[in-house]
Amino acid sequence: MQYRDYYQTLGVSRTASAEEIKKSYRRLARKYHPDVSKEADAEEQFKQLQEAYEVLRDPEKRAAYDQLGANWKQGEQFRPPPDWGGGFEFRGAPGRRAGGSGAGRGGAGAGAGGNFRFESDGADFSDFFSSLFGARSSGPFGGGARAPAGQDHHARIDLDLEEAHRGGVRTLELKRPTVAADGRVELTTHTVRVTIPAGVTEGQLIRLAGQGEPAHDGAPAGDLYLEVHVRPHALYQVEGRDVTVTVPIAPWEAALGATVPTPTLGGTVELRIPPGSQSGTRLRLRGRGIAGQPPGDQYAVLKVVVPPAATPAARELYERMQRELPFDPRADLQSR
Repeated sequence: MQYRDYYQTLGVSRTASAEEIKKSYRRLARKYHPDVSKEADAEEQFKQLQEAYEVLRDPEKRAAYDQLGANWKQGEQFRPPPDWGGGFEFRGAPGRRAGGSGAGRGGAGAGAGGNFRFESDGADFSDFFSSLFGARSSGPFGGGARAPAGQDHHARIDLDLEEAHRGGVRTLELKRPTVAADGRVELTTHTVRVTIPAGVTEGQLIRLAGQGEPAHDGAPAGDLYLEVHVRPHALYQVEGRDVTVTVPIAPWEAALGATVPTPTLGGTVELRIPPGSQSGTRLRLRGRGIAGQPPGDQYAVLKVVVPPAATPAARELYERMQRELPFDPRADLQSR
């Protein structure tokens, strides 16, 4: 994915004040708002402005974003640091607004076409945003009067596919941005222990009751929601609870049929290859996908691998097949 320089998008310095960020956002929003703008790429520009403002107007998100450093360039390839995914905790549960007046869409700004709202609604943000803050994270966390109970918090947890399938226990060290009375953001570290249910999937929430923001005067603490992200796997492609793996086979195994060892999340199984199989054939292993009620399936996609004619004997064998096998792989093309 490409790195996004939110400061460059809004045309402000990395030391800009909250008021300078807000003023620049409103100026650019008037220019690119799709309701009034004549710019050819107004809608895309406006989305990028919304995303940048979503981060930089929120002291917590801005502090976390600044941890990436200032050495990245807009548009260059970006990969989050290995410990980033489970590294930060923010106020609010994923997909919910937290706080009072600061959590809504905000005030209206007047443009050439009349009144319209500028504030971000958290929709349709980039993969870059999602990799840092979670796909369902939206809205500034803080502002307005707090309820007597502690606020809910959210963070993300990155899992290998095998761990998501079998579950387990994990200890996470989370950095919690807290806004001091003078507006500065401080990072405090705390540790949580989480039991991962077997069969969790991408985007699923794990709730840790009472491990969010502490409350005062005996009120209950908030909850901590961990949003699951499953890392890409070298062998498997995942869709819901189903997984797909490519199984290489030799030409004679495809032609004559065979039984070949095949990896699954539950261990290696013997897969029966029907005679006459072709590359691209999908074989279903019922219940061999990600655990659940019911579990997913695994699909084995066959890929016929041709041995190289790297020796005189191998070349002679291929020449004999060419002479003796009445086979034309392009017969269907000629008949149409």
